[in-house]
Amino acid sequence: MHALYVLLPALCILAIAYRYYSAFLATKIFMLDDARKTPAHTKYDGANYYPTTRWVMFGHHFAAITGAGPLVGPMLAAQFGYAPGFIWLVAGVCLAGAVHDSIVMWASVRRGGRSLPDIVKQEISPFTGFIASIAILFILVIAIAGLGITFVNALADSAWGVFTIAMTIPLGMFMGMWMYVWRKGKIQEATIIGVIGLLLAVAGGEPLNHPDSWLGSFFHLSRTEIVIALCIYGFAASMLPVWILLSPRGYLSSFTKIGTIVLLAIGVIIVNPVLQMPALTEFVNGGGPIIPGPLFPFCFITIACGAISGFHALISSGTTSKMIDKESDIRPVGYGAMLVEGVVGIMALIAASSMAPGDYFAINTTPEVYASMTFQGQTLQPVHLAEIEAAVGEVVTGRTGGAVSLAVGMAQIFAQLPGMSGLLAYWYHFAIMFEALFILTTIDSGTRVGRFLLQEFMGRAYKPFAQPNNLFGGAIATGLMVAGWGYFIYTGQISTIWPMFGVANQLLGMVALAVGTSILINMGNRKYIWVTLMPLAFLGTNTLYGGFLNIRDNFYPLATGANLARNTEGWILTICTSIMIVLALLILGTAIQKWASVLSGGPVPETAEQKG
Repeated sequence: MHALYVLLPALCILAIAYRYYSAFLATKIFMLDDARKTPAHTKYDGANYYPTTRWVMFGHHFAAITGAGPLVGPMLAAQFGYAPGFIWLVAGVCLAGAVHDSIVMWASVRRGGRSLPDIVKQEISPFTGFIASIAILFILVIAIAGLGITFVNALADSAWGVFTIAMTIPLGMFMGMWMYVWRKGKIQEATIIGVIGLLLAVAGGEPLNHPDSWLGSFFHLSRTEIVIALCIYGFAASMLPVWILLSPRGYLSSFTKIGTIVLLAIGVIIVNPVLQMPALTEFVNGGGPIIPGPLFPFCFITIACGAISGFHALISSGTTSKMIDKESDIRPVGYGAMLVEGVVGIMALIAASSMAPGDYFAINTTPEVYASMTFQGQTLQPVHLAEIEAAVGEVVTGRTGGAVSLAVGMAQIFAQLPGMSGLLAYWYHFAIMFEALFILTTIDSGTRVGRFLLQEFMGRAYKPFAQPNNLFGGAIATGLMVAGWGYFIYTGQISTIWPMFGVANQLLGMVALAVGTSILINMGNRKYIWVTLMPLAFLGTNTLYGGFLNIRDNFYPLATGANLARNTEGWILTICTSIMIVLALLILGTAIQKWASVLSGGPVPETAEQKG
């Protein structure tokens, strides 16, 4: 199977979905009206509420939602074969993911930029809103940890990679000052600066990779040092106003990702690589070396972002809704950005499946596991890894997490383009930067959302802490968030954190779709509730089952196993997953009760939407 037979049908289906299905949502369900002022105007504060032009907003939102998930998830799920991931990415993003993102964004915009827990409180009950806040905090910490661990594993002991991604921080801040202070509104100029800066950052890192580089020793960080640096960065970025770093760097990373994906698509069209991974592998029934569970439900949990991601609800209602300039922007930003993320996932799946299985598994498993495994009845051997390691100057075998294998797959495709031979090392480090840049943007946004949620809790004890601009309360909340996800990154492994991230992410998607259904019922738009109920039923079934299997087969055995050093980790994973499942079930149960009450003629909650 050649890659074009996968790529072209997918692009056609996504284009049709945006043209027709998003138009149906915009007119029949959302009834978008540009005459209504958005929270960015009615609550303008210059920091969190800030009207942002459509394409910058698209860039920020796309960067915030498109972290490592749509890159790493399909890469890891390729162990099941390319067919399941392809079907889930195309169908899931059109009918579930893009619907999920846009309905939450619309609901928040219509309710003054309120967060998801506040919307739950309005549309279902105050008690359910309280439960949702607790559930979201748990889920958010795990989601950031799942993305962050891939960042750490990819950049550990890589001076070139660390230097390149470090340079994007001052570059993003410079762009923010350029667009919002020095040259207000000059987006094209900032874009040119960003492109040139990124290319210089990638090229400038090469000398640091040499063993005798004095400067390189400062950027050659261990795994522990990178975790510490990431925590410091996450704290600082969450406290800064959005226009200084979050928005411009989100825009920077967005056009980087879009440009890279377009270039990768061109590369796939020109090179048209053979998909060396079978359509289905022997691991569909479980026992895989990367994801140990069976195809159902673990494929739909492993590939979260790119198909549907609950984390996006926090971005849609936490930051994006506060910056939407006019309601019509919800369609391209909410639905459109998610479709583009689906394309990212498809390209990642193609890159993974075009690799020789011997190389794919050598990177994504530990040396011990790789030495003892067979695939399709044969012992595996690396094919191209020796020459790749010699070219990039780094060890890539045993770099679990999916980020490194994706970079290798992309670099191999790019290096086959005309005039690109001999540039494999640069393409590899560009791909690492490209992935890491998005992870940082997601950490920025996710930590900021968690900070707001914690401040709301803290405001119950001391009211001023609930104000988003309260620096002392914000610092405490941010510190707690960073400590939570930092712990899981430091102690976790991709084989435990990523399945837990997948369950957490999709449980949050369940909550958001349940809220969307409540809104439609409360508005009297009941004939269209299938729009949210259909993906909710599928997502709920596979996610709850996946959470149960995670506890039974992975986390509880780790907690009670012979490896005493990991017993504590196992108990924490078991308890956290159990709490998340229970809270999600409580939210879903109370939502169903409310639906039944309203549909049978009971009272309808008076919401901000109904008040106009």
